Amino acid sequence: MGDATRERLLRTAERLLAEHGIDGVSLREITRESGARNVRAIQYHFSDRDGLIRAVLGRHAPDVDIARDELLDRWEADGADGLRGLAGALVRPWAAKLTDPDGGPEYLQIYGDALTRPDPLFDLAQIGEPGTSLHRWRMLIEPMLDADAIRLHRRFMAILHTITELARRARAEREGDHRLFVSSLVDNVTAILAAPPSDETRSLLRHRRR
Repeated sequence: MGDATRERLLRTAERLLAEHGIDGVSLREITRESGARNVRAIQYHFSDRDGLIRAVLGRHAPDVDIARDELLDRWEADGADGLRGLAGALVRPWAAKLTDPDGGPEYLQIYGDALTRPDPLFDLAQIGEPGTSLHRWRMLIEPMLDADAIRLHRRFMAILHTITELARRARAEREGDHRLFVSSLVDNVTAILAAPPSDETRSLLRHRRR
């Protein structure tokens, strides 16, 4: 079983997982639709369902990382647009997938499903492994956030809101100009990051830490 079979499985999984949801399609269906002859082809190439989903998401990770690193390089060079510039560096590389004909909208839908399902595929509080552009973004944004906001995982809230909204947009199958939607999403993410915790929230947080 070679690279061609692996690629067919990835493409088929991308389409079916986006259409039916992570838990809405069986590995057997994916194998059959891909045309793979060996019924254990997915296990051979990806080990299990989680491995397949991670491979589908990983197919798009290099594009996103390159785009985000470019924006972060630019931000570090001139501090462009302050906090909103960093919010844009989070949002825009993923938003570019809305118009990527090579499975971009499907990727966003699957990523949103993976993050919001009852049993997420990722450690939600630690999303963004070292060496990725998302980890770099997390480190750059941290000094700009309220200390209590960091303890409350405000960065993850911004990530989750971004992916959820982009997945919703991708699922709506809207074509054309996404600029207003993306700009508004950057505004919303900026507000999430900048909003100080209330006195009530701070009090409850101090009580929990005792």
